[in-house]
Amino acid sequence: MSTHTEETQHVDGATTITFAKVWMVLLFLTGVEVLLAYEQVPTMIMLTILVGLSIIKAALIIAYFMHLKFEKLSLFLTLFPMLIFCIVLMLIFLGDAARIPNMRPPV
Repeated sequence: MSTHTEETQHVDGATTITFAKVWMVLLFLTGVEVLLAYEQVPTMIMLTILVGLSIIKAALIIAYFMHLKFEKLSLFLTLFPMLIFCIVLMLIFLGDAARIPNMRPPV
């Protein structure tokens, strides 16, 4: 009499289909950014939308392609302060970016 056990595979992390879906979302967001660059949108609104889309794209890349979505909470808590620091830096320099159109010489 032989005992037969069935092996099951447990996958920790994302599958190829998940990566493809994330890639398509990133491609769509990049297309929105490129389209926004060609539209006549007020500068502050355009910069706000572009920064927001960039944060979303960075979060997707960090979560899926750097596999941080599947890591332990302690690793996330070590990287979270750096995310806050980067966001604060972007907000500090956003004021300088808003002044650039006013600094251009008249045509």
